[in-house]
Amino acid sequence: MRARLALAVSGQTCELREIVLRDKPQALRDASAKATVPVLIDGDRVIDESLDIMLWALRRNDPDRWLSPKYGDEALMLALIQRCETEFKPHLDRYKYPDRYRVDRELHRAAAAEFLQELNAQLVRDGWLFGTRCALADMAIAPFVRQFASTDETWFAEQSWLALQRWLQRFVTATLFERVMQKYAPWQPATAGVRFPG
Repeated sequence: MRARLALAVSGQTCELREIVLRDKPQALRDASAKATVPVLIDGDRVIDESLDIMLWALRRNDPDRWLSPKYGDEALMLALIQRCETEFKPHLDRYKYPDRYRVDRELHRAAAAEFLQELNAQLVRDGWLFGTRCALADMAIAPFVRQFASTDETWFAEQSWLALQRWLQRFVTATLFERVMQKYAPWQPATAGVRFPG
């Protein structure tokens, strides 16, 4: 989702190949040793991290100025995103899939909530993480917060994170979100993908 958001807002057109991870095509394995999505191929360059794809797209065209927030700068945003990926996401994964990890779900929910409380405090002032409009940090972090919220929607709604809840609601009701959440048929080898953004 993060890669699609940046590709769509930047207008960087690509051939999208929808992949079913339980049935990975050989072309995905050949493109990236990680064999996970997303993977972007730009000539001889392979980019297989969603944040790197976001930066690749936005550094080519950034019409909504995601890389230039009202407050702070790109480095500060990347630092917050890094914290999300290293501090929050491991707890999110264990909260969502406690049986897979054989862990205490509530313990990991509580640990993840500490990061969300910090985000809420940062959002109180202007409604976005780095000012009065969305920027890279919002779009790189919101998909993970959405996953957290949907794991137990009732519990999430009961928390006193009003700024965070409003921010997430703006994200999921935005036209851009609807565009990137469109469903595509799985790609079949020896066929063309679909033009994205369409």
